[in-house]
Amino acid sequence: MKITTFRLLHLFSGVLICLTLAASTWAGTRPTAGRVAVADVPALDGLWKGQLKVPGGQLEVIFRFVKLTGGEYFATLDVPLQKVNHMAVKTEVKGDTVRMFAEEANSRFVGRVSADGKQMTGVWQQPGFKVPMVLTFSALPAMNAKNVRLTPPYREEEATFSNLTVNARLSGTLTIPAGPGPFPAVVLLSDTGPHDRDGTVGDFAPLGMLADFLTRRGVAVLRFDDRGVGKSGGVPAVTTADLVSDAQAGLNYLRTRPEIDLSHLGLIGHGEGGNVALLTAAQPLPPAFVVTLAAYGLPGREIVVQQQATTLRTLGTETAQIEAATKRQQAMLEIIRQTTDNAQAQAIVANMLKQNNSAIDNATAQSSAAEMTSPRYRYFLAFNPIEKLTAVNCPVLMLNGSSDLTINADANLSALDRGLKLNKNKNVVYKKLLGVNHLFQPESTKWPIVNGQPQPNFSPEAQETIREWIMAQTKK
Repeated sequence: MKITTFRLLHLFSGVLICLTLAASTWAGTRPTAGRVAVADVPALDGLWKGQLKVPGGQLEVIFRFVKLTGGEYFATLDVPLQKVNHMAVKTEVKGDTVRMFAEEANSRFVGRVSADGKQMTGVWQQPGFKVPMVLTFSALPAMNAKNVRLTPPYREEEATFSNLTVNARLSGTLTIPAGPGPFPAVVLLSDTGPHDRDGTVGDFAPLGMLADFLTRRGVAVLRFDDRGVGKSGGVPAVTTADLVSDAQAGLNYLRTRPEIDLSHLGLIGHGEGGNVALLTAAQPLPPAFVVTLAAYGLPGREIVVQQQATTLRTLGTETAQIEAATKRQQAMLEIIRQTTDNAQAQAIVANMLKQNNSAIDNATAQSSAAEMTSPRYRYFLAFNPIEKLTAVNCPVLMLNGSSDLTINADANLSALDRGLKLNKNKNVVYKKLLGVNHLFQPESTKWPIVNGQPQPNFSPEAQETIREWIMAQTKK
């Protein structure tokens, strides 16, 4: 039995894939696609897991709901066996009924929450396929609970600082190595979409793991909840450029701390966070160094097209179908670019969506079209990550994984490298890590066994490469 032969994105056979607003696939933006803003919303915050019965077997699907400070929810979908990760889910809640639509997979689930809030019973549907499914609720793991976490061999404290540019109060965790210091330090920046201070995706916390590793080895680390998440206030940022002031606020906070070596204060950014770090390094009072993890090097338009093709190829779609879907997507992007009148653009895009996918109703098509023509999406399509790199003079380490289905390592690394070296920056190092995915997890064969089960970890090779490079900067 080969479960992975079933195509989750069944509609890709000759039909246009909808442009996703997924946190893991839409660089430079803070999507609203997965948010819920409805009165009397059930307590959805947590993981909802179920088994999707498919021809030849079944697939585990995991919906993750994160409650924002404004009472809204941000929802994503994971299908581990299909390597689908952090896919955005549009969600509508009316009473005890929850409607979820994953545009990228052209799949939807409609279910009712049980009285005790522990189950959601409903139907999964996509073109040509409809099956009942039950989701079971589980709370997000408490990463700092005493029963699962030993006291670390370093100092740890709650950090609160202000971004005066947008009048937002940000909260996070500062970890300081044992000893008097001063220590080299970094601010961690999360990937696209609302994230907590650990960069949590499902039950995996890459930024929390990296912070622990570095602090144990002599590097102070500040990580913080994104605006509107956890204990941080403010409204979630819209564009990549909007997030620069958050990074600057974090650096300025560390500059007030006597334990920090001000001459070796840097930024480490994951995904979009890597691009934020590079933009920050091009501003006055830059960091001493930058580390990017799966940063974007290609323009937004190219990223969107490349991601669709990679997803389709991974799911076994035929080459001719991929080429056809790519042409349709490029045509839609060109319409958005050329049509500056939003009402007109929305009408054209909604019509294109319905023509290419008869399963999409009018409301969904119009909602998708509105998102695709929004200022934030237009910004992303026009965003060119290398435009301001000539102003980056500090040392830069860039890491990408060969198994990253979101960002192609070769294309994006080479683009960033060229951009950084246009100004003859000789302190640029980049490396492609074999078997590492977008979350910087190594191949599953290299995961540690915990309680008899393999558990994902942050790539040890990536961690050691980062540590060694940072320590090398302190000796210059």
